[in-house]
Amino acid sequence: MSNPKYKRVVLKISGEALAGKTGFGLDEEVISKITDQIKRCIDIGVNVAIVVGGGNFWRGRSGVHMDRTRADHMGMLATVINSLALQDALEHRGIETRVQTGIEMRAIAEPYIRNKAVRHLKKGRAVIFACGTGNPFFSTDTAAALRAAEIDAELILLAKKVDGVYDSDPHVNSDAVRFDAINYLDVLNKGLGVMDSTATSLCMDNKMPILVFGLNNPENIYKAVMGEDVGTMVSSPDSE
Repeated sequence: MSNPKYKRVVLKISGEALAGKTGFGLDEEVISKITDQIKRCIDIGVNVAIVVGGGNFWRGRSGVHMDRTRADHMGMLATVINSLALQDALEHRGIETRVQTGIEMRAIAEPYIRNKAVRHLKKGRAVIFACGTGNPFFSTDTAAALRAAEIDAELILLAKKVDGVYDSDPHVNSDAVRFDAINYLDVLNKGLGVMDSTATSLCMDNKMPILVFGLNNPENIYKAVMGEDVGTMVSSPDSE
């Protein structure tokens, strides 16, 4: 059996990533590729918790005049749809999976309970955290940072459309430079948009490293837990 570098991680996946090229809804092929790699990680003994966004179904108040709290609650419900889809795909691969929600909906998922989540992970189950933190005004990025700290994860795997952190938008600037490693303060001061500022600050306060990598190759999930050189590591200056 391979020896992973990290034994407990939180994988943060955007809702848009699950939509594939269509940009809306769920792409079965994309979900299959992602869950195949999650299974590989669990099969070698890695505890994998997942936080998923909901942007493939709901993008907040964009273009809509709506109360912010209500709009955020709608976004939380979108994350539940994605979480159930991931659960279904993982269980089809023989991985026991539990969805825990920040807002109680006992008919379809467990309420979030930290100790219960940790017990599930120790038993080799995947745990998917839905509904973000359960509070409006906080993103799923912040939920990933919070849950990672609560369950004593070693690393946040931040799967994005780009293959790391750049000094500018690589889709706009062809001369953008990718960092191999960078510290939290530089991310905040330069406005690099790795996570929102609340999530980044929470990671900094708890010394929770973030590995930013591209999900264009889902195998990067497995490579990341093995400690291979993928993406950009965001951590404290003394960790670089």
